Amino acid sequence: MLLIYTPRLTNRLGYTLNVIFRHMLRTDFSITTDEAYFAASEGAKLCYGPRRIGDSLHIKSCNLLFATSIEEVEAKPARIDGQWTLFPVYGRDLDIQFDLLAATFFMLSRYEEYLPHRKDQHGRFTADQSLAAEAGFLTEPVVDQWICLLRKLLTERYHDIKLKPRTYRFVQTVDIDAAWCYLHKGFFRTVTGLARDAFARRDMTEVRRRIRVLRHREQDPFDTFDYILDKARNTPDSHLIFFALLADYGQYDKPSNYMNPHTRELLQHLGDYAKVGIHPGYHSLEEPMRLDAEKKRLQDIMHRTIVRARFHFLRMRLPRGYRILQRSGIRHDYTMGYADTIGFRAGTSVPYPFYDLERDLETELTIHPFCAMDTAMNTHMGLSPEQAVETYKDLTDKVRQVGGDFCCVIHNQNLCELFGWQGWRNVYEQMLELAKP
Repeated sequence: MLLIYTPRLTNRLGYTLNVIFRHMLRTDFSITTDEAYFAASEGAKLCYGPRRIGDSLHIKSCNLLFATSIEEVEAKPARIDGQWTLFPVYGRDLDIQFDLLAATFFMLSRYEEYLPHRKDQHGRFTADQSLAAEAGFLTEPVVDQWICLLRKLLTERYHDIKLKPRTYRFVQTVDIDAAWCYLHKGFFRTVTGLARDAFARRDMTEVRRRIRVLRHREQDPFDTFDYILDKARNTPDSHLIFFALLADYGQYDKPSNYMNPHTRELLQHLGDYAKVGIHPGYHSLEEPMRLDAEKKRLQDIMHRTIVRARFHFLRMRLPRGYRILQRSGIRHDYTMGYADTIGFRAGTSVPYPFYDLERDLETELTIHPFCAMDTAMNTHMGLSPEQAVETYKDLTDKVRQVGGDFCCVIHNQNLCELFGWQGWRNVYEQMLELAKP
């Protein structure tokens, strides 16, 4: 067992040690504030404080993990021996030239998102405001890389220490914003859709396609579910999760009707082969009762308790969004990523517990970060299909190197090969090959 010394134990420090050693390095540890006891102890030891004690591995501390307030901090990103770092420390004979624990906490807690910042039109923290984007390491799983560095230093110094290696996993998540493009819309939405197509378009291609689908002579473009399930069956050891939008119809929420028997049958069918979570609607952030209602709708359809969620539009603010999920009984969130770009928003590809910085406590909600979303790459970044495949390759390679989870987001409607998504089925199929364990 690893013995860790610190002159003072705080909630922030306890959380950081728990995440690093229990969740990521998968080893037991104990903590002491008794310097004499630590100095006299034998075996694997880590000293976290302003100075080294004995010959133990030493991480020199800054003040972040001993503070309790939320205020501006100087993280000072820098590259040391080719590795991006935060919170550099200075002195002689340092084992690590930055406060690895403070840097990890800063990234995982999303400390900067609690500080004053501008919000986009949907009330979201944007990637361009992040320290990772400003410094240029957003596409690096820096926290995972720091943990690999710590593993290396510990095993080199203490040959008997047991640190279980993490195994790479592929987690494919599918957001169902609309199950069908034309079918099962109801009379009013079907008629207005036909009228819009007829009057808004110069040719009748869309009208003819809609009519063929409505007459069941052609498959609905958004009905790509059997295709996704078939590909998942041919990708062994991967994980598949669907997130269903069941909000009331509105400006930003245009789901299939949850009362429609075809919608219910589809979700039950998907639940036979994959996990299904709720995709809380656009307004659930301001009106939590909506989330409760949407979650109940899905539970009534699936006949099981729903514990997974990803906010629609990735519309989540800290800490409010995660508090709402916890209040509703959600145990796993998949919102941690950006809507307009790729990268590691929290610096990690590994699931970890949410830390409520305002309340200064670790929670039971597990955050599952993702690093790539199809709409970000096509709609916002303007990547060609060829560029998207290269992007997936780069990200999967980086996640494999650290033994993390390659978690991506796709949308069933974006596999339709229409509406600006031509060529993206091939992207999807190549991504599956690149990402499979």
